[in-house]
Amino acid sequence: MGSQQKPGRVLVVTHPLREDVAELAEKLAAALRGAGVAVRILTGETRSLLRPDALVIVDEATSATADLILALGGDGTVLRSAKIASEADIPLLGVNFGKVGFLAEAETGELETVVSRLLDGEYTVEERTALSVEATGIDGETRSSWAFNDIAVEKAEPARMLELFIEIDGTRISRYGCDGVVVATPTGSTAHAMSAGGPVVWPDVDALVVVPMNAHALFAKPMVVHSSSEIRIGVESVGTEGALIADGKELTRLTAGGTVTIRRSERPVKLVRMSDQPFASRLVSKLSLPVDGWRHGRI
Repeated sequence: MGSQQKPGRVLVVTHPLREDVAELAEKLAAALRGAGVAVRILTGETRSLLRPDALVIVDEATSATADLILALGGDGTVLRSAKIASEADIPLLGVNFGKVGFLAEAETGELETVVSRLLDGEYTVEERTALSVEATGIDGETRSSWAFNDIAVEKAEPARMLELFIEIDGTRISRYGCDGVVVATPTGSTAHAMSAGGPVVWPDVDALVVVPMNAHALFAKPMVVHSSSEIRIGVESVGTEGALIADGKELTRLTAGGTVTIRRSERPVKLVRMSDQPFASRLVSKLSLPVDGWRHGRI
């Protein structure tokens, strides 16, 4: 494990509705302040800490005044923090208060260790691929966004099928009648994409994953493409809208003639690592994989 400089300013991002997170966040903030670290919180999250008067309150636009972001919550909190960290170009450390916590580096019971190692600079930082997306409507109006886990184009009406085409690097691959298509980073391959039948991709693999969802087509296999690939999805349904979703949040609706272009973002996410645990071991523990298989003990 490498050595980093002790962060002088830490932005603490919390789950806004959980009292257990608020209580531990206040203790953590007090420990950091006691060690001479300036603690910052986001506007609107003052009620998440018990002593906001002792803290510096910032908004997302000024979050670059921190040296590190500490996200306390589940993967949703880490995803929200990842966008802030990417825009500010500062490292992110997630502490899991949720169920699976694939994006978090530490668990709640390790908070004392987390603080100690941060203060001693005992951690490394690794870059993770993120996505940029641009949606273009039939009127030519565009909308851009960013995602850490995945971008999805999904049917907006549950009872209807969405007609899509997909192009990769300018070549038409297929046309689907489907529930949608998910494009995921290696980090996000264990989220929505895996649930839709996509492969698990190790985080250091330089690739993106494209997964059709319940597609009515002869070729509807998940695809692993190079991270430099440009993925274009077009909506052809007449009377059925598509929803453009980034990291689980709907950005806009898409009608026939609308297109979505997805590329690797120029703004990666810098994740703090405090463990040398390999990804395979993390995969087994987080998903509680039955490593012995169903035939274990059978003749």
